[in-house]
Amino acid sequence: MKQPTDREIKSMLRAHESAPESIVPAVLVRTALADQYVTMEGPLGTIYVGFTINGISCVVPTGSEEQFLVRHEVFVGRPAYRVPAMPRRLETALRRSLDTGRLGKLPVDLRQLTLFQRQALDVTAQIPPGEVRPYSWVARQMGNDGAVRAVGSALARNPVPIVIPCHRVVKSDGSVGNYAFGPQMKARLLAHEGMDPTLFAPGSPRYVGSDTTGIYCFPTCRNARRISAQHRIEFRFSGVAEDAGYRACEVCRPC
Repeated sequence: MKQPTDREIKSMLRAHESAPESIVPAVLVRTALADQYVTMEGPLGTIYVGFTINGISCVVPTGSEEQFLVRHEVFVGRPAYRVPAMPRRLETALRRSLDTGRLGKLPVDLRQLTLFQRQALDVTAQIPPGEVRPYSWVARQMGNDGAVRAVGSALARNPVPIVIPCHRVVKSDGSVGNYAFGPQMKARLLAHEGMDPTLFAPGSPRYVGSDTTGIYCFPTCRNARRISAQHRIEFRFSGVAEDAGYRACEVCRPC
């Protein structure tokens, strides 16, 4: 059966009396012009999850159903209909992503975002659980060192937090920084992932190196956490580390 075009669907909506009321939501969902949503258990309790035939489209880790619908309207801009469950394959991929803290092969539907916003989220998705990176790191990985403020704005409009872990991006001074659901939830998510808050806190060293390997890292990098106390060298700036002959870790790519 031939699927209606976007133009035909919009025409149907303008003259909705031409189709039974129950038909419109089904057609919109089938053509990804509307979302469905469910509730499920997340890292810190119940979360609301919106999805389309293209993937996960919206995640809200706190609040009421009404707050989810408001956020969905603002960040996604499509109608959303509650359903008892999502397709099993998508649910399996989502649960795996939530369990591992990694996006993996979970499909996401971010078509409403700009190219810059999607690029910022693509980079953010690379940050492993239990680790953090500064906003400047995201900008550097995007090839645009001067876009730190724009990166912050892009992450603030992340429609799929937790799935794409914008909570793992912090300020360069080590403070947690802003988060759509509050800095306390951001800190709780990081603690849930096992991050030691003293590794990247105001006043702590921004970089650590090993005098045996000659490599320096961000303090939360898994390689940095393996450095024994007697071989740990602390640096405030990456340039100081490099002037001392240290090279950047290829895993965390400090900047």
